[in-house]
Amino acid sequence: METRTTANRTKAKTPCIWMGAGVVKKKTCNHFNDCHTCRFDAGMKKGAATGRHMTWQEAMRRLDSKERTCRHALTGRTGPRICPMNYNCKRCDFDQLFEDTLCPAAATENLHTREVKGFNLPSDHYFHTGHAWARIEQGGFIRVGMDDFSLKVLGSPDHLELPLMGQELNQGRSGWGMRRRDKEADVLSPINGVITRVNPHPMKSPEQMGEAPYSQGWLFTVHHPDPKAAVKPLMDDEKSPAWLGNEVSGLEEMIQDVAGPLSADGGTLIPDVYGSLPGLGWEALVSRFLGT
Repeated sequence: METRTTANRTKAKTPCIWMGAGVVKKKTCNHFNDCHTCRFDAGMKKGAATGRHMTWQEAMRRLDSKERTCRHALTGRTGPRICPMNYNCKRCDFDQLFEDTLCPAAATENLHTREVKGFNLPSDHYFHTGHAWARIEQGGFIRVGMDDFSLKVLGSPDHLELPLMGQELNQGRSGWGMRRRDKEADVLSPINGVITRVNPHPMKSPEQMGEAPYSQGWLFTVHHPDPKAAVKPLMDDEKSPAWLGNEVSGLEEMIQDVAGPLSADGGTLIPDVYGSLPGLGWEALVSRFLGT
């Protein structure tokens, strides 16, 4: 279940690993701890190679073994932890476990959500007009899923057709498919990028998407060399509430055309709108809100 907190994970100011190791005095990470594509990290490595300064690993190795903090603790991504591998991260089982399992799992916790006319809208998420979302996580990967609105309007799918690892996505084009009984729909990809991981849980239990679309119900992660550029065309925290409000108003108009006037205050729309009012038409809902 999605929880609420004031924590702002993707925008939180965290120390650069070069600062954590004491090589530089002050440097805040603004690249989501993705050192592999960070220009500052690349520049620091070149400086170390020419002898202008030591590497962050060398700086940490000069400390007593009990003070050699794990690189993930240095950047605030995990709690206090001592490095047992002398900063040979490629040989560290914890490093692999953290990057592949612990960090992605932690990213789906402690979400801060607001309600817009009965539909949940999380902060730090970017939305495509086709009701898919993207979120930049620590490490620079981008998590993707379908929003609460689309899953309450169409209902949780019975079956998903998700892209495979290594497959390339194109923003605004069909990224994956969903099926409910004999009805099918394509969903537009919110971003460009290459699939790096597919969440197996919605494949086995698609109802998880409707129960927790922003946490356990995420679909896959994507790699893009510039995560900020990848989400730039999408709607952020400032634009998404008004957009979602307009989408709800559009849905209410469709319902009134089929079922008659709503209550004066509009009320709260029930989950599985299509299942309750099939007269709305699956194709009409998919065309209006998913854009396919």
